[in-house]
Amino acid sequence: MPSLTRVEATARGAAITVESYQVDLDLSGDGERFRSDVTIRFRATDAETFVEVQPAKLLAVRLNDRDVDPATLAGNRLPLTGLAGTNTLTVSAEMAYSNTGDGIHRFVDPLDGETYLYAMSFLDNAQRIFAAFDQPDLKAPFTVSVTAPPHWVVAANGQLAATPRPGRWEFAPTAPLATYFVSLVAGPWHVRRDEHDGIPLGLYCRRSQAAHLDADADEIFTVTRQCLDRFHQLFAERYPFGKYDQAFVPEFNAGAMENPGLVTLRDDYIFRSAVTDTERERRATTIAHEMAHMWFGDLVTMRWWDDLWLNESFAEYLGTRVTAEATRFDRAWTTFAMRRKAWGYAADQRPSTHPVAPERVADAAEGLLNFDGISYAKGASVLRQLVAWLGDDAFLAGLNAHFAKHRFGNATLTDLLGSLAAAAGRDLSGWAERWLRSAQVNTLRAEVTVDADGRYTEVAIGQTAPESHPVLRPHRIGVGRYAADGTVARTEVDLAPDADGGRTVLTGLVGEPAARLLLPNDGDLTFAKIRLDPGSADAVPLVLPGLADPLARALLWGEALDAVTDGERPVAGLVALIAAALPVETEVIIAEDVLTLSRSLVDRYLDPLAREAALTQVADACQKLLDGAPPGGSLQLAAARGWLSASTDTDRLAGWLAGRNVPPGLAVDAELRWALLLRLVVLGAAGAAEITAEAAADPSASGAERAAQCRAALPDPAGKRAAWEIVVSNTELSNRLVEATAQGFWQPEQAELTAGYVERYFADMPAAARLRTSWVADYVATLAFPRYAVTQPTREAAAALLARDDLTPGLRRVVTDADDDLRRALVARTAVAAAAA
Repeated sequence: MPSLTRVEATARGAAITVESYQVDLDLSGDGERFRSDVTIRFRATDAETFVEVQPAKLLAVRLNDRDVDPATLAGNRLPLTGLAGTNTLTVSAEMAYSNTGDGIHRFVDPLDGETYLYAMSFLDNAQRIFAAFDQPDLKAPFTVSVTAPPHWVVAANGQLAATPRPGRWEFAPTAPLATYFVSLVAGPWHVRRDEHDGIPLGLYCRRSQAAHLDADADEIFTVTRQCLDRFHQLFAERYPFGKYDQAFVPEFNAGAMENPGLVTLRDDYIFRSAVTDTERERRATTIAHEMAHMWFGDLVTMRWWDDLWLNESFAEYLGTRVTAEATRFDRAWTTFAMRRKAWGYAADQRPSTHPVAPERVADAAEGLLNFDGISYAKGASVLRQLVAWLGDDAFLAGLNAHFAKHRFGNATLTDLLGSLAAAAGRDLSGWAERWLRSAQVNTLRAEVTVDADGRYTEVAIGQTAPESHPVLRPHRIGVGRYAADGTVARTEVDLAPDADGGRTVLTGLVGEPAARLLLPNDGDLTFAKIRLDPGSADAVPLVLPGLADPLARALLWGEALDAVTDGERPVAGLVALIAAALPVETEVIIAEDVLTLSRSLVDRYLDPLAREAALTQVADACQKLLDGAPPGGSLQLAAARGWLSASTDTDRLAGWLAGRNVPPGLAVDAELRWALLLRLVVLGAAGAAEITAEAAADPSASGAERAAQCRAALPDPAGKRAAWEIVVSNTELSNRLVEATAQGFWQPEQAELTAGYVERYFADMPAAARLRTSWVADYVATLAFPRYAVTQPTREAAAALLARDDLTPGLRRVVTDADDDLRRALVARTAVAAAAA
C-alpha cells in the first residue's frame, strides 16, 4: 500500500475540512472479519480528493446523492470526484482482524478461550478499521457505535451516551481527534473503576489477569491521581477529554498509546510474578508519559510527522519529571540517565541518526522510522537543557500559551518556539538550529592540570563533534568535584560553543584543591557524552562504590560503558569495575542496567575464551550482590537474574528450578522459572521435554511466548530449522510469538551451530520483511540479525544486501545500524589483539 506523502497530506489538508466522523462497527461475528460503516462529513474547496481504506471487501460507497463504484479503489485509496462545498461520504466494508497489533487486533486467551479485541489506529492504521482521511492535521469529532456479544464490555474514546442496550454500545461525540487516536476495546474485560477530581477513572484487563490487576490497582490508581494533580499544577488547561480509562491489552507492539479517554498499554504491565522497583517505576513513568500526551499530541497535535518530537520528546521529558516530582519513584531521573539516555546516545551515533526535529519527513512510513531514541530520549534531554537555560517559569508560561492558542488544533515547531520565545524574551532560533535541526552528539572532555601542592592550575571542558556532523552546541552543565570520601562541591557553568574552538576554561576553579574525581555534566542537565580526565578515570574504581548520589553513580557507569563501546577502553577494565563496584550497589536500576548493557559488550567484543572468563567474574559479582541483598527485595531479584544469565553452573541452575537451595526470600515464580529454563536450554542442560512440561504448567499467553523463545534457543539443528522458518515465513502466529522466536534464536554459545544462518539472514530477510506490518517486520529483523557473528564476512554480506534497491526502508535502517555495531565490535577485537601482540 502506498504511504501518504507529506506533499499529498499538505495538499489534501488545504483542500478539505473534516467536520465529523460517525463510525459504526459490528464485532458480533466469530469469523476473521468485522463490519465497518462510516459516515464522514467534510467541506471541500477542490473538486476531487481521496479517502483511505484497507478493506477485506469493500461493500458500498455513497458520496452525497450518488453511489461510487467500489471497483475504483486502488490499493488503499478511494478516489472522490465531483465534490461539492459540503459533502457526506458513507463507506461500508468488511474489515479483517489482525494478529500484528494494528487495526483491530484479535486475541484468544489460551487460559479460558475468551476473545479480546482492541483498536490501534497509529500511525496510519485507522484505515484498517474504517475509511478515513488518515493524516494527523485533519482532526474531527468522532461518534462511535459498536455491536458486540451482549456479555462483553466495550469502551471507546468517548463516554457512553446512554446505558447500553444488550449487545449495543453508543458513545458520545468526542472532542476533535486525529484519526490515529481512535481506539476501542471489546471483550469480557475485567474492570476496576474510581474517580478523582471529577474525572472518572477505569482500568481494564483480561479476566485471566484479574487477580494480578486487583493486587496492583491501588498503586496504579494512586500514580494516576498523583500525575493528574501534578499536570493540573503545571498546566492552566485541565485534562480535556472527560474520562481517563487505561486498558492493558495483549500482544501490544508499543509500550502504550495515548488515545484520549482510553489509553492502551501492553498487558506486561500487569505483573504476574515478582518484579523489581525499576519495573514498577517504568509502569509509573509510562502512565505519566501517556498522560503528558493528553496535552502534547492530543490537545495540540503535530501537523505532520516531521514534528513528531512535539509529541514524544515532551511526553518523555514531562513523564519522567512528573513521575519524579509526584510519585514515590523520586529517582526517575536516575533511570532516565542510565537507561533512556543510553538508548538516545546509541541512536544518535548510528548511521541512521537524524535531527530531533528534521526539516522534512517525506511520508508516513519514514515517520515511523523516527520513533527512536532520538525523538524520545535525546529530545527529552534537549528540553531539560532548555529548562535549565530559560528557567522553569518561562518554560511553563510558553507551554501554556501554546496550549491556549492551538487547543484541539495542530501546530508546528515554529509555533512552539514562538510561544516559548515570547514567554522567555529570548530568540530561540539559534538554539533550535543547533539542538533540534542538527544531528549527532557532542563529547565533553575534562582537561585538568594540578600543581605540586595538589591545587588546580587549570580546569577546562573541551567540546568536540564528529566530523560528519561538526556542530558544537551551548551547554549548561554541572561540574562535580568529588573527594575520596564521596563528598562533592558542584559548580554550574555555561559552555559557549564558539569560544576557543569549543574549549571552556573554568577560571573559578584555579587555585582550588584538586578533587579525587571531577565529573562533567554532574546532575545530567545536558545531552552529551562525557570523558573523564585520566586521573579521575583512574579513581573511578575507588570513588564509585562510596558515592551517595545514585545519579552521579549512573553517570560514571554511563561514561565507562560508552568509552568501552567506542573502543577507547578494554572490556576487561569494565568487567574489573563491575567486580569492584557492583557488589555494593544499592540502586536497582543501576545494577540491572550495568549488567544488561555490559553483557552486550562482553558477548560481542570478546572472543569465546575471554568471554567465558569475563562472565565468570560477572557471575561472581552478582553472587556477592545477592549475598548482601535484603531477602525478598528488588535488589535480590535483580542480583539473582544477573547471576543466572551469566552462570554456567547447570547443577545449581537446575536446583533452583527444582526448588533446591534457593536463597531465602527469592520466589521461583513463573517468570523466574522460564529464565532459569532458558539458561539451561542454551547450555544444553534442558531440552524439548522440559520446555513442553513447563508450558503445560504455564498455559498462559506469556508462557507460550517464553516457550517459543526457549524452543528457538535449543542447541540442535532441527530446532534451529523450525525456528528460522517461523521467523522468515510464518504469518499465522501472532506478532509476539514470532518476536519471541527471533529473540531466542541467536546465542553466543551456539556460534558454530548457527553459522549457516548468517548468510540466510541476508538472503531471506528482504522477502520476510514484506510479510508483516512495518512495526513487526522491523522489530523481527532487528532481533533476527546475526549480532554475534562478529566477522568481516558478516559485514561484507550486509554491504551486499544494502547495495540492493528493493529493501523496505525499515529493513535498510535495521541492517545499516546493526552493521555499524559490528564495525565497532570488530575495532574493539582488533585493538585487544594488537595489545596482546
